[in-house]
Amino acid sequence: MATLKAPIDDIKYLINEFLETDELSNIPTFSEMTTDLTDAIFEQAGKVSETLLFPLNKAGDEQGCTYHDGVVTTPDGFKEAYQEMTASGWGNLTCDPKYGGQGLPHYIANAVDEMLISSNMSFTMYMGLTIGAYNAIEKFAHEDLKEKFLSNMVSGQWSGTMCLTEPQCGTDLGLIRTKAVPQSEGNYHLSGSKIFISAGEHNLTENIIHLVLARTPDAPSGIKGISLFLVPKFNVHDDGTLAELNGVFCSGIEHKMGINASSTCSIEFDNAKGFLVGELNKGMKAMFVMMNSARLHVGIQGLAIAQASYCSAKDYAKERLQGRALSGAKYPEQAADPLIVHPDIRRMLMTMKAYTEGARALSSWLSYKLDLSQHADNKQQRQEADELVSLLTPVFKSFLTDIGETVTSLGIQVYGGHGYIRENGMEQYLRDARISKIYEGANGIQALDLVGRKLPEQMGKYLRHFFHPISNFLEQYANDKPLTAYILPLQKSFSRLQQATLFIAQKGLSDPDEAASAASDYLNMFGLVALGYMWAKMAEQITYRKGEMSADFYDAKLNTGLFYMQRLLPQTGSLLSNILAGCNSTMSLKEEQF
Repeated sequence: MATLKAPIDDIKYLINEFLETDELSNIPTFSEMTTDLTDAIFEQAGKVSETLLFPLNKAGDEQGCTYHDGVVTTPDGFKEAYQEMTASGWGNLTCDPKYGGQGLPHYIANAVDEMLISSNMSFTMYMGLTIGAYNAIEKFAHEDLKEKFLSNMVSGQWSGTMCLTEPQCGTDLGLIRTKAVPQSEGNYHLSGSKIFISAGEHNLTENIIHLVLARTPDAPSGIKGISLFLVPKFNVHDDGTLAELNGVFCSGIEHKMGINASSTCSIEFDNAKGFLVGELNKGMKAMFVMMNSARLHVGIQGLAIAQASYCSAKDYAKERLQGRALSGAKYPEQAADPLIVHPDIRRMLMTMKAYTEGARALSSWLSYKLDLSQHADNKQQRQEADELVSLLTPVFKSFLTDIGETVTSLGIQVYGGHGYIRENGMEQYLRDARISKIYEGANGIQALDLVGRKLPEQMGKYLRHFFHPISNFLEQYANDKPLTAYILPLQKSFSRLQQATLFIAQKGLSDPDEAASAASDYLNMFGLVALGYMWAKMAEQITYRKGEMSADFYDAKLNTGLFYMQRLLPQTGSLLSNILAGCNSTMSLKEEQF
């Protein structure tokens, strides 16, 4: 049976020791983040994850959501858990206190999100979509809309969605057909069909606030003619009370491979009353705020589901008796030794642990950079942090969701046949993890975004925010003997990343297919190096600035990092070979030869 233990100690280490948060210590919200306070937040989040949400995970997957005549009902226990979670404020950690939120830093809130998601990914999607919608409304909507809608969204009384995809278009949003017709009162009437709308209809809240991409009758064609609209399920009176049902109807839910307890809906808009968010024909600018927030959230989903799978796999490996250690019986008093004595089981567990803990460090570090981009006193510092976050968002989303699939697959392998059957819950993790590589921009699209937009941005300016700190770090510790085992592998892999970057920059100018065919390998190399950088920085911190964690914790951390450097980071070599091979073998077949 699957087990779950929130990684509280690892999170405390990252927040209290690994991160250097002095740059924001003069801002009240951040100065209030004392160790006592954050430790209490993490302890409580771990308790909620393990005792409230995790028991609903397997049952929710098996029961799923039900649909009848436009009404979607979530699995048993979800509504009660949702009410408890929102009443306790777990759904509004980063929201502005002006609207009833707690205003916590992202590096705190995202650590909490990981724990909550690992316990029940489907459940947390209902709250996560609302925060994404909140972010877009808070940044771009008129004050009247903010006053009318945000407080109830922050409290959890109302929820939110993002409505992009249509039957004829997914990634290519320029093909959107949903129409928004202006009305004399200043609002719009929207008509059209949207599909794959997560949390598009459910019984958890009294109202659902849809953010909808649509085009007005005289809008330019393509992506330049798209606008963003706020469309409530129920119209809202000026005093904030609910009015009549708007022209919004759920026509069905999808029966999916995973996240079965999350309602994935087809939504019909029939002259539904909506309100413009942001500028006319500038909807993608506003929607990207929501999408980028969602992409970081999806990356955390990959990390969280990996953590859940690792918890169960390591516990099972310690308990399941199977065979004897090749070097001699380790537990002669028992009928057999536990699985964990076998090198190949340890290889899988170490791979799971190294990826997961490295990804958690990257999540904490990037979340803090996001806070810097929004709150640093220095304008240049804010801009540089924002550019770094922009550069790493596709890497974070794609690489961490790849890790989610890899780790959950290994978790099944550790269990063997018992992992493949539904009873033990391991196969659910793999099914749930798989969607994270697809939605919010499939990972191949993230790779194209990295090489096609982020690398050439301002002649490589964004890239320098990542490359220069690594170069400086490697130079600083180049002759540091205690860190040699961490510095040399990072040095080699970083050199490969630089070589691949130059190759793509040169070849992409003459042949776009060269850059596109190398994109996914390049992104994976980027992700491997990013995690390698995190492991090297953790090794440096532990070696020279140990804190309050136990000696056993530090020893395990250093050895896990060593495994990453020796067994996982060298994958950059084969990825470089793939990239340098060029696109000929990829593109040479005629269409009819497939």
